Amino acid sequence: MSRRALLGGGLLGGAALGAVAGGAAGFGAGRAAAAPAAPGAAATTYPFTGAHQAGIVTPAQDRLYLAAFDVTTTDRAELVALLQRWTTIAARLTQGLAAGPYGPASGPYDAPPDDTGEAADLPAAGLTITFGFGRSLFVGAGDTAGTDRFGLAAHLPDALVELPHFPGDQLDPARSDGDLVVQACADDPQVAVHAIRNLSRAAFGAATIRWTQLGYGRTSSTSSAQATPRNLFGFKDGTANLKAEEESDVEAHVWVPASATTPATAWMTGGSYLVARRIRMTIETWDRSSLREQEAVVGRTKGEGAPLSGGTEFTEPDFAVTGREGRPLIPVDSHVFLAHPTQNAGVRMLRRGYNFTDGNDSLGRLDAGLFFLAFVTDPRTHYIPMQNRLSRDDGLMEYLQHTASGLYAVPPGLPDGSLVTGSDGTPITTASSPFVGQDLFTG
Repeated sequence: MSRRALLGGGLLGGAALGAVAGGAAGFGAGRAAAAPAAPGAAATTYPFTGAHQAGIVTPAQDRLYLAAFDVTTTDRAELVALLQRWTTIAARLTQGLAAGPYGPASGPYDAPPDDTGEAADLPAAGLTITFGFGRSLFVGAGDTAGTDRFGLAAHLPDALVELPHFPGDQLDPARSDGDLVVQACADDPQVAVHAIRNLSRAAFGAATIRWTQLGYGRTSSTSSAQATPRNLFGFKDGTANLKAEEESDVEAHVWVPASATTPATAWMTGGSYLVARRIRMTIETWDRSSLREQEAVVGRTKGEGAPLSGGTEFTEPDFAVTGREGRPLIPVDSHVFLAHPTQNAGVRMLRRGYNFTDGNDSLGRLDAGLFFLAFVTDPRTHYIPMQNRLSRDDGLMEYLQHTASGLYAVPPGLPDGSLVTGSDGTPITTASSPFVGQDLFTG
């Protein structure tokens, strides 16, 4: 069912839709009952509410549009109002509804439509929208450094650090950080773009886009039901990635436990931290290197994805196996060796990165690579030490340049049944509407 047809049903038959939503445990469940799934992944919807935000352990979709925003208002109430609008819009879009109750082709004739319309005939396509807060929201940055614009500084989590400058970093400050971040993932690129466009429109007067990144072709699997994808180097990527089905490891390595918070930072209990890194691949150099060199720096075979110590893709690497002259079959400067949990105090990350291609540079070289996204329980233990080691020792770094970076606190999800709904049973924004991260402002 398209969002246009669904919205039409809601406007013409509000009582029926309201009855469905009212009889469900949550909005997501209500929509699932109202809109039978059509064949194919495009009809997939994921609940917006729940203990954790969607878009983290959700099976990684095929497309990404990530946007970081600078908050332009200095009024705390206007920031809260923005987060209320965003939460309502996100709750609607992820269920295949229009951004506003009127949709793109109805409502007051002398006012702009409350939805831009480019996704009017498209299904939800598995859209998830995930919100996060940057360190600068709490303590400022640049011209606002050291200022507590919104009375949030006392609630800054210790883990929301300023990422260090890693060896080899070539970061563009204009394409890094940000007060707020929105990750939109979907199986249709137009659905993801439509989401960010409408959220950006709703931010007018309160926040502006700082930088964005489009991604395609997920480079990790977040569910054991998904096949391992390949990155632009042609290798399977994320074979050992943390999967949603590994529940105890997800608890240990992704979600922030209550024991890691204080009364001032308890708002992050059940949340996570998002690390975003734009990694440009020097593809032209890579394409001129031998297969032997490529497999040696990765530590896996290019075809099967098996570790060079033998076996198949999911065989555990054996770093003790040696070959000629007693040399390890998996080189100690390979990516597999240096990124393996045994070399990193047992920590794991939940990665959900994407390929990107952003045209070419002035020399005609592709500006393409991997947009790395990872969710961790604490970046100080689960990302920074590993990245320092990789940046310094990983043979793969000869072919990589990190050009953008961000770290964001991702609050837990909204409780089921907490959304305010209108007469048609769909979410609306009111002065009492809940919003993602609300405990930060009220705790």
